[in-house]
Amino acid sequence: QVQLVDSGGGLVQAGDSLRLSCAASGRTFTDYGLGWFRQAPGKEREFVALISWNGRNTYYADSVKGRFTISRDNAKNTVYLQMNNLLPEDTAVYYCAAGHYESFYQGTSERAYDDWGQGTQVTVSS
Repeated sequence: QVQLVDSGGGLVQAGDSLRLSCAASGRTFTDYGLGWFRQAPGKEREFVALISWNGRNTYYADSVKGRFTISRDNAKNTVYLQMNNLLPEDTAVYYCAAGHYESFYQGTSERAYDDWGQGTQVTVSS
């Protein structure tokens, strides 16, 4: 089991940037892939980005491609989500997750993830 603690959310204006962090503990950090998901009010949780265990492979939802960057520091057991040029539609609770997947397609599904952070709120005002 992996324990995940999300942080870094806040209230910003459209066009601003935020960096989310997710600190992991428990299992060996390089044993699993990581992903970020988000859930807006009244909507289902959706995939945002994923990164492979070694950080070499990343994949993004079309809605954030070119604005968000996922990265991981295996020495610090931490995964990051750098969010630039934030839009009001990015407002959501953001969750990091740890799991295993054989393909990017699998990694976009919640079912690929066994452990989840508690979530951090991101609010973008227009």
